[in-house]
Amino acid sequence: MTEELLSLPVPSVPAADRGVAWLRANVVRFSNGAEHERRRALTTKLLENVRATTLEELAQALNLPEALDDIAKIAPCYQPHVPITAEADAAAERLAGDHDEETAARIGLLVQAWAATNAFAEHLRTGNPGPPVPITRRATQDGVIEVSLEAHPFGHGPHACPGRALATKIAKNMAFRAMHFQDEPLVLPNAWDYTSAAALHAAGFTAIGTTSLGVAAAHGIPDGMGLAGKQAIALAALLKDLPCPVTVDLESGFGLDPAELVAGLDAAGVNLEDGRPHGLASPEEQALLISRVKERAPGVFLNARIDTHWQGVAIEETEARAKAYVDAGADGIFVPGLTEPRDIEKLANLAPLNVLAQQRTPKELGNLGVKRISTGSLLFRAALQHTVATARAVRDGGVPEAFSYAEVQALI
Repeated sequence: MTEELLSLPVPSVPAADRGVAWLRANVVRFSNGAEHERRRALTTKLLENVRATTLEELAQALNLPEALDDIAKIAPCYQPHVPITAEADAAAERLAGDHDEETAARIGLLVQAWAATNAFAEHLRTGNPGPPVPITRRATQDGVIEVSLEAHPFGHGPHACPGRALATKIAKNMAFRAMHFQDEPLVLPNAWDYTSAAALHAAGFTAIGTTSLGVAAAHGIPDGMGLAGKQAIALAALLKDLPCPVTVDLESGFGLDPAELVAGLDAAGVNLEDGRPHGLASPEEQALLISRVKERAPGVFLNARIDTHWQGVAIEETEARAKAYVDAGADGIFVPGLTEPRDIEKLANLAPLNVLAQQRTPKELGNLGVKRISTGSLLFRAALQHTVATARAVRDGGVPEAFSYAEVQALI
């Protein structure tokens, strides 16, 4: 029945020559028939080559670089059944220019991106499974009815969202960033293949990371040598459609141009480390790398991993490197091996701090200022141990525990 209702026309809107009413009358969202086809083609063309990672980048790509403040005023009045405020009308007029159809399409795209993408990002952050737009409206012989979109996120049929992939990417970026500014630390499990990631998301984790050791070892490659780039990138491509933000461990870039590498991934975050196969990069070298990545992909959360603890370097150098990386644009810092409370508190004042899971609880680490707790290679190593233990149980007459065949199939 929902399919039939969604094929009905959207309610018509009256013609108008100014303000929000003009915008409504000239966008694809509230059009039918030939007008809808023409305006949808125009909207699709506007989105054709857009590679934005933030709403700000989308606004720039649509030639409305300073528009988001006005868009925020228009969005609450955009729907035809909602009253229009004078503030919204004034904002629409500031953006309208010659009041042509293409300008309306640009404004309409930003309005819908601002409203639906913000809502979707909040759903992702909280683990809410609901769609960003819960209902749509259709015209019937009996008047206007509301149709639930629970089974059809981003619309359906003729009015399916033409920017779904772009909106999803931006929303994941927004949600993942917000997860680093919550009261409780983000607990980030690290997966090594699609199914481990899907299982972790199904278990209630709102974001997933990858583990360089797990990815490399699963392919018979040693970790930390920059040799598993092909495998890490392939996994990132598999995980891009997972219904939650994903952050990818890129070691130090696998010998590739890190800026181009990050920009080419559909990932909400990346880990980039200053460790190299034979020592540490200089702080200046790593800071330059970070600044280039952030310039190329500003919406991707860059977690700057500092490998000084692995190298036995004093906390003073760790702190100096952290400051340099944050100044270069890093969104967060990650110091594997960091456990001393005073050191944790000191570094947590610089940027969202990521530490590895340890004996302290998430609440205890949160009280020290930690914003993200990752499992690193722990889950992969535990899976290996459980695999061997299960095989031994079969050999020795024990009763192994495992997901059922159907449960694994359901994850795919």
